[in-house]
Amino acid sequence: MIQAVYSPRYCAEIGTHIFQTIKYQKLALALTLSKEWSFVEPEPVFWKDLALVHTENYIRKVRTGILNADELANLELPWSPGVVESFRLMSGGTLLAARHAKEFGLGVNLGGGFHHAFANHGEGFCLFNDIAVAIRVLQEERVFTRAAVVDCDVHHGNGTAMIFNGDKSVFTLSIHQQHNYPMFKPRSSLDIGLPDGTNSSNYLTDLRQAMVAVIAFQPEIVFYLAGADPYKDDQLGGLNLTMDGLRERDRIVLSKCRESNIPIVTTLAGGYAKDIDDTVAIHQSTVEEITAQQAMS
Repeated sequence: MIQAVYSPRYCAEIGTHIFQTIKYQKLALALTLSKEWSFVEPEPVFWKDLALVHTENYIRKVRTGILNADELANLELPWSPGVVESFRLMSGGTLLAARHAKEFGLGVNLGGGFHHAFANHGEGFCLFNDIAVAIRVLQEERVFTRAAVVDCDVHHGNGTAMIFNGDKSVFTLSIHQQHNYPMFKPRSSLDIGLPDGTNSSNYLTDLRQAMVAVIAFQPEIVFYLAGADPYKDDQLGGLNLTMDGLRERDRIVLSKCRESNIPIVTTLAGGYAKDIDDTVAIHQSTVEEITAQQAMS
């Protein structure tokens, strides 16, 4: 059985915040109690690897804590050495999970999915773009050439879209609520902007069609952002998916990749339900679906 990538240090101290990093710890505990998963702790990603995606100036500001007030307001997180270390660690987690995916067919990082981070700045709780970093590192190592990103967070993956704009080696799919953050939505390879209140049935129909285009790209690996925030009771979302609908979403993405023999690495991305236990339950369901797909392999 593959191991979930996780560290207790994912739970960065950011004060009272709608992004409750304690969800990572709660999820790990729930998975431990299920007795189906064990964990492997990643190492922080190297600064030189972050530099494959992020600009030298941005990295310097993050390392030294000289982000100005506007940059911190855009990031919507406080700066501290602990916060920086946490995000480096989660970026290392996505890289490790991608290595698992290439070796075992499936990999999962219990953190990550920070798709609002651009090359030269962070946005929306996203300090580093771990997905882009993992892709660039493994492309440089010639582990693979072609990758796809399947972004099912409720918010458009603007940073990821901009980083890979014009790059024919990476296919980016973002299926998201159109009239929601972020205002600036650079073009992905395929964007599906859904109307407010979209239900599970309509969402899943669009996703199935989108996965046809993903598979047709013939990626050597897929990075799946399984955000919990399309959930109907999410505080930062405006879609109307049920927990069962989200489980079916996971099943569609994972099974399509399994059937096509494409390795897939899952990150958990956003989730801000009114009750944090709902967010944890959705993330747990995603990980359980990975177990189910592994059993079919």
